[in-house]
Amino acid sequence: MTRSGTRLLLIVFTLLIMHSTSFSDEGMWPLYDLERLPLAQLQQRGLELTLDQIDNDDGSGIANAVVSLGGGTGSFVSPEGLIVTNHHVAFGALQKASTLGKNYIRDGFYAPIKEAEIRAIGSNAYVTLAVEDVTDRVLQAVSDDMTAIERHLALDRIKKVIVAEAEESGEIHASLRDMHGGLVYVLYISLKIQDIRIVYAPPESIGAYGGDIDNWMWPRHCGDFSFLRAYVAPDGSPAAYSPENVPYRPKSWLKVSKTGVYENDLALMIGFPGRTDRYASSQYLDYLMNFYYPRSAEISEEILRIFAAAGAADSSAAIRLASWVSGINNGLKKSYGLREGFLRANAVELKRTTEKELAAFIAADPALDKKYGRVLGELDSLFQARAATREHDMVLGRLGQADYLQLAIEVYRWTLEREKEDIDREPGFQHRDTARTRRWLENAQINLVPKADRDLLRYFFHLAFDLPEGQRIKAVDSIFAGMAAAEREARLDEWLYNAYGQSSVGDLDERMKMFSTNRKKIESLDDPFVNLAKALMPELDDVRKRQKERTGADSRLHPLLIAAYSEWKNGSMYPDANGTKRLNYGSVRGYSPRDGVYYTIKTSLSGIMDKETGIDPFIVEPVLKQAWQKGNFGEYADRDLNDVAINFLTDNDGTGGNSGSPVLNGRGELIGLDFDSNYEGVAADYIYDEDLARSIVVDIRYVLFLMERVYHTDNLLQELEIH
Repeated sequence: MTRSGTRLLLIVFTLLIMHSTSFSDEGMWPLYDLERLPLAQLQQRGLELTLDQIDNDDGSGIANAVVSLGGGTGSFVSPEGLIVTNHHVAFGALQKASTLGKNYIRDGFYAPIKEAEIRAIGSNAYVTLAVEDVTDRVLQAVSDDMTAIERHLALDRIKKVIVAEAEESGEIHASLRDMHGGLVYVLYISLKIQDIRIVYAPPESIGAYGGDIDNWMWPRHCGDFSFLRAYVAPDGSPAAYSPENVPYRPKSWLKVSKTGVYENDLALMIGFPGRTDRYASSQYLDYLMNFYYPRSAEISEEILRIFAAAGAADSSAAIRLASWVSGINNGLKKSYGLREGFLRANAVELKRTTEKELAAFIAADPALDKKYGRVLGELDSLFQARAATREHDMVLGRLGQADYLQLAIEVYRWTLEREKEDIDREPGFQHRDTARTRRWLENAQINLVPKADRDLLRYFFHLAFDLPEGQRIKAVDSIFAGMAAAEREARLDEWLYNAYGQSSVGDLDERMKMFSTNRKKIESLDDPFVNLAKALMPELDDVRKRQKERTGADSRLHPLLIAAYSEWKNGSMYPDANGTKRLNYGSVRGYSPRDGVYYTIKTSLSGIMDKETGIDPFIVEPVLKQAWQKGNFGEYADRDLNDVAINFLTDNDGTGGNSGSPVLNGRGELIGLDFDSNYEGVAADYIYDEDLARSIVVDIRYVLFLMERVYHTDNLLQELEIH
């Protein structure tokens, strides 16, 4: 089915449940749903594009230039496969390519010619080819008389069948996503480009200026950008890295604007937002605020201490741990912001009030009560069952984050799954996942730090020791059965010493042999980490079974909840973010974080100098300071600031996964790159507040200024189409 056909089908569905024509800038709209946008209103605000110029079947729309980078977003900005994204999205690739002698994180990287570009190890780009509504086919696989687990298994099976059929050519990647909690199922078909190379990244002192201190905060002064390039085989097909590969030639790429942004300018954002949960229950919000985020923050802080000690003792270890540390710091600060946002909005009580009002609305109408009367109560029961094992499940999940154990669990799990028919395997363990897993197992060697991993696993064992009765991890307890605290500690030292000394999991060649063998062979190795993985497997299976039961029940209840909300509110309901391509519209706009304070929309190059301390993360590159002192900003000078604009604010609705998303003007030209949300607005993943939620964007003029006036990346500049 073409995009146009899909769009019409889905619009029929949405019109059945949407009756309001009012819109706000809130919402992350699927590209198939563009007809629902308030086009006349957007044209009054400065939109000069037709819907067809935004997205169309022949691939020439601006949205077709936007690609997923697997957790982040990028955009083609030249016909030679050049991709612009965030520095922090490319950070993992920079880190994997770095050594003590060539520290691309610290010093940056530039390839003046294509032959000098280096591999972005572990990176992929996904170019959307087609979108298909498969709702009818998916829902025909389930019936009302199924149990929760039967429903999950039936849905899982039909999704695998549909994906397998879509991937028969072997050159594309398919993913099937539910919208509106499962009212709609959409198949996304993409070209998966595996050969990605680093073209240009500024030094960390520019790309991550302000570091974790400024992260999630305004005002920001961060040049968070990098350039990558996508390569394919000479015949245009996706291929693993090879010197023979050639640049991918996209059908669409973005033009770059140097005209700047000003208060109330229209801003479009297209990207792949990861996850929002704005229809979450009050029980879930309470769980997040009073258990998950506080507990996760406590654990993250200890992990950071462990890694800081490892990095201080070994500079090469610090480089290998850098991606871990960056990700943990990012999530940690966001968790603080989320809790503060929940408290400020009194989110749990607000949601409880909303649910009481919804229940009253349903109860007042016998027909609605018949359809929806049991939904809230059954969802509450589901959540209570989940809460009963929350400590156990969290610690068990953390154990599997230690590298050596994670690798052992992965290779052992594959030996179990290969004993099944492909259709019956767990997601992630089918034939289609073999090459991806092999690359992951190989690339994992780059960042292994045995000493840090041992200290990390020690800490996770202590978390397991402290679990309450009824939530103990049996495989851990069996190692230390009957031991007093002092004896247990000595036994733990002995176990860790032997495990890391004797295991072959940390050896790349041996690990790949394990991956290729069968269950009996891998068990006969008597490898300490494989033995632990085997012992943990029954409890991991129990967790998976509980998750399947919950998702099966939720796949029945959640669509009913969304439909009930829609009937009650009689208004527009956009689907939560789920990693699929979305468009959002907004304006360049400041905000007031608290009484008596107002944040303006832009920051300047002078602001970078004001923050300079000479100590990381506020180190200013000498060449940047020299350019500032000269003051010859020319066409890159912002007329409001009489300076180079660095970052600006918009009220676009985004979240994690939007990192690197192009921010566009009304002509569809690139004006900036989304790279963060503001601290006061991060709770918008669950509770959206249009007065507080903001996207933080790196001004593309700063990028151009750095490239032309500071680092003289002339060949790269010439590749861009600048207006």
